[in-house]
Amino acid sequence: MLLLTTVGCGGSKITLEDLEAAAAKVQQDTASAATTDTKATVVAELLDIEKPSLKFGFIKLTDCAPLVIAKEKGFFQEEGLNVEIEAQSNWKVLLDRVIDGQLDGAHMLAGQPIGATIGFGTKAHIITAYSLDYNGNGITVSNEIWSQMQENDESLKSPTPPHPISAKSLKPIVDRYKQDGKDFNMGMVFPVSTHNYEIRYWLAAAGIHPGFYNKDNITGMVDADVLLSVTPPPQMPSTLEAGTILGYCVGEPWNQQAVAKGIGVPVTTNYDIWKNNPEKVFGVSAEWNEKYPNTHIAVVKALIRAGKWLDETDADGKLTNREEAAKILSGKDYVGADEDLIKKSMTGTFVFQKTDVRPMPEFNVFFNHYASYPHYSDCIWFLTQMRRWGQITESKPAEWYEETAKEVYKPEIYRKAASILVAEGKISEAEIPEDGYDGYRPATNEFIDGNTYDARDPIGYINSFVIGNKDGDSTDAEPTKL
Repeated sequence: MLLLTTVGCGGSKITLEDLEAAAAKVQQDTASAATTDTKATVVAELLDIEKPSLKFGFIKLTDCAPLVIAKEKGFFQEEGLNVEIEAQSNWKVLLDRVIDGQLDGAHMLAGQPIGATIGFGTKAHIITAYSLDYNGNGITVSNEIWSQMQENDESLKSPTPPHPISAKSLKPIVDRYKQDGKDFNMGMVFPVSTHNYEIRYWLAAAGIHPGFYNKDNITGMVDADVLLSVTPPPQMPSTLEAGTILGYCVGEPWNQQAVAKGIGVPVTTNYDIWKNNPEKVFGVSAEWNEKYPNTHIAVVKALIRAGKWLDETDADGKLTNREEAAKILSGKDYVGADEDLIKKSMTGTFVFQKTDVRPMPEFNVFFNHYASYPHYSDCIWFLTQMRRWGQITESKPAEWYEETAKEVYKPEIYRKAASILVAEGKISEAEIPEDGYDGYRPATNEFIDGNTYDARDPIGYINSFVIGNKDGDSTDAEPTKL
């Protein structure tokens, strides 16, 4: 057996140069091992792992995949980690258990670390050094509502209607409900979920008001044309079928489930609402990170490798590992849904209707396009939407948005982990942003309404919307309390 010297990384004393040099030495020594069997036994103990046994939480959605794959493909184990991953009943329970230490970290909604850190709902300093994915959500309406949308827009009567489908054909239906004194109810998964902001964006782009939050009304339904309520993801299809809600925004496989059961029609995905939008993150408490910094780096290393594995393609661009991933995710301890349903979106096909099956190779992106990097600009987008809808009730200066992003998003941890992987030969330098990258993705207008988002001008972006709070409105001095 080849013996390797453990590198002592004692907390803050570790430097990026130390890690890279040690990783390169390990890679060199491993490459020179005499036999394949010997190479397989080599464990590169680059980090003094402060806490090798860990428990992570997740919600039963396909975008928990990096956590599941890191465990099932042995990436955690190769980092010296013994990880248990446990399904949680809902997003609030998951967050609370990370805060109180029952969980070491979790698959989180991208808005959860942000909301907690600024004090919307539960107040706690939660950080993320790893973004789990881009895209992955859809908006589904009931068959009855879809039929009415088709009556309002002849082009939707086609077996393959043109996409993206806006909410313009939904507006007359919502207006009629209001005139008749009836509530138009739709579901989303949590107040700070991407789903909440995406369905609000989709509705508002068509002139449908999704409602405000304020300090006196925490439902988010002030002045609302559509009433958005929280429903746990796995319960979305049954809640739709019961008629309690008329549509919802959720991740997979719960849109495809509505198609399979014949109870609803997905009308758009978040890829069309905002192309390559951030969706979930891996979140830990700031206190946990301070206590276990080397463990955190090791975790992020394993997750980066899992994301890369999930996005590997062959020479023809076909995703090579997604069918295996779908099989693993379908297990009862993970997503627990039909393997074929999971496979559809995971392998790059999205079924809107049985007659409308479309290739969507980037419905889930876990690593490509720097999807796993914690971009400050992604955090700022969520903050602008929190302000737009009243979860942040006071106007803030532009610098506040950047300062807050730097409190929550921690690319320096990601870079330490990625640099070790580069030195080990497990990823290439081209697969991570260049050293000079400042964390701001380029301005983009790839939204369903064509509006341009530039994270360097959060105030201008907030004020660019017809529906929503404007900078200068001040209803109270703190984020809305739940």
